[in-house]
Amino acid sequence: MPGVEADSVFDKGWSGLKNGALLAVAEKEYDIFITADQSLPNQQHLPRFELSVVVLAARTNRLEDLLPLVPRVLEECRGLGKGESSVVRG
Repeated sequence: MPGVEADSVFDKGWSGLKNGALLAVAEKEYDIFITADQSLPNQQHLPRFELSVVVLAARTNRLEDLLPLVPRVLEECRGLGKGESSVVRG
């Protein structure tokens, strides 16, 4: 999809950051944070962050289970405001 860029936490060098610190760093560079951590929305007060969160809920976190969710993730991203979250189930 044109205009969409994605990076991984690993590639950004953010792997050691805990959820709150991770979201605080991510909000400086991104509008949307996509995660497979289904507990993140319950652990963090998302309205305090200047980004949206999309949670992937697939059978596993393996790429072959996550890739089919991409079209629905892109659709969800269009409707989310800052501080909001959505779950995309596979």
